[in-house]
Amino acid sequence: MNLEHTIDGFAQLGDLIIRELDAKKLDPILSSAYHHNPWFNEQFSILALSNIANHLLRKDKLSTWLEMYHHNAAPNSKKVAIIMAGNIPLVGWHDLMCVLLSGHEAQIKLSSKDEILPKYLIEKLIELLPDLKSKIHIAERLSSFDAVIATGSSNTSRYFDYYFGKYPHIIRKNRSSVAILNGNETNHQLYLLGKDIFSYYGLGCRNVNKIYVPASFDFTNMLDNFQSYDAEVDFNKYDNNYTYQKSIMLINKIPHLDNGFLLVKEDQNIASAVSVLHYEKYNNLEELKANLERDKEAIQCIVGDSHHGIANVPFGQSQSPELWDYPDGVDTFKFLLSL
Repeated sequence: MNLEHTIDGFAQLGDLIIRELDAKKLDPILSSAYHHNPWFNEQFSILALSNIANHLLRKDKLSTWLEMYHHNAAPNSKKVAIIMAGNIPLVGWHDLMCVLLSGHEAQIKLSSKDEILPKYLIEKLIELLPDLKSKIHIAERLSSFDAVIATGSSNTSRYFDYYFGKYPHIIRKNRSSVAILNGNETNHQLYLLGKDIFSYYGLGCRNVNKIYVPASFDFTNMLDNFQSYDAEVDFNKYDNNYTYQKSIMLINKIPHLDNGFLLVKEDQNIASAVSVLHYEKYNNLEELKANLERDKEAIQCIVGDSHHGIANVPFGQSQSPELWDYPDGVDTFKFLLSL
């Protein structure tokens, strides 16, 4: 495989995505994805495609990323099974890129919730790089593979461990993201935090499900800045979750804040239900660091001001990972080169 030629092909795919989005040529694909899975509304599918085009499929970024590995391909091509999740659109695309660019073959088990958009991108990629046709296989049942990359819930991870533990593997469990607030955030920063919370209805591992706030934190300004997201989450399935969670809190007399579409409650858990945001108070920086250390195995990324060197993602950027932002902090590309 000529690496420079392949990089060019991936970059051309990014350009194609942008052109077709701008020209509304993807509208039938977006509509099909929505009808297949109503959680994938047009706005969020466009967000996923745009982020892939602008962050994962740019030639300069691809070159910078691969230079970290000295442009080495794996010495022997292996067949790598990729079990993709379906919580948000195209969540498994980065794994596929890693497998192909490391010189391996990909055997893909798509999620039943996310079939339309991955098939579209794979089709377009093969049109640009025909040599990859023999290296990409979409399978209903996985067989005859050498390694596994599987993404799912904490429950499915036990199943994955049982069936795939004997192979070289990366098996991912549930994680969620958090944000650190200090009470001095600007209105714009709080608005951007809303993007981290509400994009994809909060279903992604990089969505902020919990915030850490000072003991004296006033939630009023934050909730006021979230009001512009009311229309974004105007969806019956989201509203059903909101209504259900609100009923549970009222019946059980759980203290909470409510802005009409988001429920905010004090809870030490990282992951929260759809339409619910958890918070935990801290009294000082040392206590905050201790709490984050306690929860590190459940945290995907930390959003906030990087002033104290704790947060690793700026407000509003949690859903725009770069090529080198590996899930769970496990270097997928390095793993594939070691096979």
